[in-house]
Order: sequence, then C-alpha cells, then structure tokens
Amino acid sequence: MELIYLLLLFALLVVLMIRRVPLWASMGISVLLGFFLYRIPLKDVGQILQLGIFSKATLYLVLAFYSVTFLQRMMEKRDHLRLAEESLTRLFGSRRINATVVPFIIGLLPAVGAVLMARPIVDTAAGDFLDAEERCFVTSFHRHISEGFLPTYPSIILAIELSKVPMTHFVGAMLPLVFLLFFLGFIFYVRKIPGSRGFKGGNKKAEVKHLIISLWGIGVSIILILVFGLPVHVAVIPVLLLSFFVNRFTWEEIRPMFITAFETKLMLTTVAIMVFKELLAFAGVIDSLTAFFSGFALPPIVVFGLVFFFGSVLAGGQAMIAMMLPVAVATLGSSLGLLVFIMSTVFIASQVSPTHICLGVITEAYGLPFTSLIKKTMPVLLAFVLLSSLYSYVLYLIF
Repeated sequence: MELIYLLLLFALLVVLMIRRVPLWASMGISVLLGFFLYRIPLKDVGQILQLGIFSKATLYLVLAFYSVTFLQRMMEKRDHLRLAEESLTRLFGSRRINATVVPFIIGLLPAVGAVLMARPIVDTAAGDFLDAEERCFVTSFHRHISEGFLPTYPSIILAIELSKVPMTHFVGAMLPLVFLLFFLGFIFYVRKIPGSRGFKGGNKKAEVKHLIISLWGIGVSIILILVFGLPVHVAVIPVLLLSFFVNRFTWEEIRPMFITAFETKLMLTTVAIMVFKELLAFAGVIDSLTAFFSGFALPPIVVFGLVFFFGSVLAGGQAMIAMMLPVAVATLGSSLGLLVFIMSTVFIASQVSPTHICLGVITEAYGLPFTSLIKKTMPVLLAFVLLSSLYSYVLYLIF
C-alpha cells in the first residue's frame, strides 16, 4: 500500500503542476495528503514538520539560496553580466562565441529572466543564418547548460545534499558532459553561424580585465565551493562583503536587496520539499520501494531513468529529485555514476518540460508555439541521453 500511496501522491503532484499550481503549493498539498494516506499520528506530524523545517540541511539550503540571490542582485545593480557580454564581443569577435558562451555566462546564476537577457545577444550573433526556431533553441539551451552541474542552482544543491556525493566529485564528473552539450549544440545548429563577426577586437588585456571585473564574484564563489569544500552560503558571504567595498555600494543601494533577495516561493518550495522527504522516510516508503525494485523485471537503473525523465518532464526536476533521489540511492547505493546519470536525465528532460518556466518565457518572446522548441531540442536530447548514459556507466564501473 505504501507504493500505491506514493503513486497517488506523485499523480497529484503532476496534476497540480500541469494546472500551473506553484511547486511549493503542490508539494504542500501532497504532504497534507501524505499525512492522511499514511495515517501519521498527530504527534508524529509535529516531529516530521520539525525535522523538515528546522533541520540543519534545510537551514543550509535556505541560506545558500538567499546568499546566491543576493549576489545576483548586486551583479544586476552594477550591470556586470551585460558588461561581460560586451567584453567577450570585443575580445573574440566571434558570432559563435557570443551565441553560446555569453548565454552560458548569463546562466551562471539562477534567474528566470536571464533567458530574455540572452535573446538579443543570440539574435545579433546568429543574424539570418538561423531561423527563429533555431535561435530560440540556441538561446534557451546554452543559457541552461550551467543548471546541469553548477552548485549555485537549487536542484544541484538539493541533489548533492540528498545523495551525499562530494560536491567537487560531482562537478568534476559533469564537466565532460558540459563540453558534450556545447558540442551537440554546435553540430546541430551553431555551426550554421559564421565563425567571425568580421571585425577585430580592441585591447585584449583591457577586455580580459573587464571580464574579471564583471565575473570575479561568481568565480571566487565557485572556487571557494569546489576547491575548499565550503558550503554555498559560507563561500558566498565573504564574496558579498568584498563586493560591497570593491564595487563601492552605498547602504541605500544594498538595503533593498535584503528583502528582494528573499524569494518567498523558492524558500517555501525548499521547506515543502524537505518536509516531503521526511514524510517518505518516516512512512517507510524508501524501504518498501527498495524491496519492490529488487524483484522488478527491468534493471532498476533503467526504471529509475524512465521515472526521472518522464517525471521531470511532467512535474519538474526539483520535485523529482526530492521525491525519488532518496529512493534511488537507497535502492542502488550512493555513487558518483548514479548521481551523474540521474542529474543528466533530469537536466535534458527539463529542456522539454512544459513546467519549465523559462521555456514558456522564451517561446512567447519569439512568438513561437512550445512544440517548435521541443522539435528543435529532440535531436540533441536523444544524442545526449545515449552518450551521457554510456559515460555514467563507465563512471559507475570505475568508481
């Protein structure tokens, strides 16, 4: 019955997400139904809520999201992402670099509107060499590559926390797939764009200096996270303090950011997800699923791959990570290969998901139907699923 109840909770979550109910509300409603279905005693409901809301893991997640968003607000205030794009243009003078690397840089920090910032850059770089559907794909795809591996995104932080795989190991293992994504984008579409813009850049040293000035906050944060193994919020806080002085912020500029950096929906989603995780653990769902999959006809890794892919398409990657990653880890064990496989699957599924807000935003901006973006994404999706699965299997054998 535990498995049947889980299917009911999953179905409810999918229906709510399809009906555009926010993820935090969808997870909250699923939690309430879970309390009822699993017949959790009232005293234990309080314990589950306490563990989900006030645990150290939840606190660290909330602090990580808040600190990263605060850094993003500071960069927006000084227009650093736009300045980085202009420096790259003058530095390389390449249409292809502007169409791919600039959207990638813009996507280094999480923001729904970033895809709209990348659009005019891609349009200018691609010109008439790509049609509207292809420009839409290139804009969306390259802006989102960083979401597949960078620990400034909620889904990555959550997955690492739940799997207990070291952050440095995960990021290092994902880098070859990052290059693969760029390569696939190039093979299918970007190669149609001429390599040169037809002019020479300016002072190279000056442009490199401008890039460093614009992006040092992101770079230092990532170095502190990956090299020194610091939690995200611990790594970003000194960067925020340093940026205050380096970029000469005034108190009047900073003060509103303490409020705007607190994205209520993101925080509520985080809390709801962690409570849901505690509910599954308390109800013994993970143990039941482990026993269930041990006797399944298909290899469990194949089953999980299908579940994560279609679940991410319908309900979003963050929800699937929260619901099913603990189950996958309990069934197959925590390993680098497993996490790379799951996160690769979640990433590519998110690029065709109707619940992915950015995809709706960019197709609307181009005046295209959502299906046009899906059509352009499918060749890349199929190639990436095959190659990333083989790569993950090799990692599993080695580590």
